[in-house]
Amino acid sequence: MDWWVVLGIAIAIIVMALVANHKGWIDLSDKHRSGRGGGSGSGLGIGDEVFHPTRHEAQVEMDRQTVLPAPAPIPGDGDKGVYRGRVQIALDDDGTPKR
Repeated sequence: MDWWVVLGIAIAIIVMALVANHKGWIDLSDKHRSGRGGGSGSGLGIGDEVFHPTRHEAQVEMDRQTVLPAPAPIPGDGDKGVYRGRVQIALDDDGTPKR
């Protein structure tokens, strides 16, 4: 096989991936910029997205559920600026709200 055939196939695969990403058929965005590895944001995640989409969607949902939200204020916390249009909750190092 000539070198230009291999080069042509590689270029065709790259162009097809870019078109599929632009059309929304696949999602190549990096969802793990926080430094966590693995999951759907890894380089091999596209294999699951293309060949096993159910597993990919389950992994994306599991990643969403593992991110912990900020704790809700409790009744004794006071106003916290809600009526001024800004909510600010200060947390200790262990993640509990400061009193």
